[in-house]
Amino acid sequence: MAFSKDLRRLKIRKRIRGTVNGTAQRPRLSVYRSNKEIYAQIIDDVTGVTISAASSRDKDITVSGSKVEVANLVGKALAEKAIKAGVETVSFDRGGYLYHGRVKSLAEGAREAGLKF
Repeated sequence: MAFSKDLRRLKIRKRIRGTVNGTAQRPRLSVYRSNKEIYAQIIDDVTGVTISAASSRDKDITVSGSKVEVANLVGKALAEKAIKAGVETVSFDRGGYLYHGRVKSLAEGAREAGLKF
């Protein structure tokens, strides 16, 4: 039986979440990508609290470039917010997406701004 694109991604996402957990010392950087926007948040799974979040819909992220360039800026903005909140290392949760394109660009932007994976 062939899975639809969404079901396939959800299966991969579930498999990733089985191994990637966020703690207070090393929270989880979760990525969600829609057709137009990209969202990322840093989550402490033990307490169920979102430490910081950023998305391409934020007011401070204004760029008329490609979606890959916007994802890089979102990664940088998220890393700056996380470092202000006292988070330096994270576990990367790609959310079932391939580590390619916008997801990769977001991760690289976060690394450039000082987050360690």
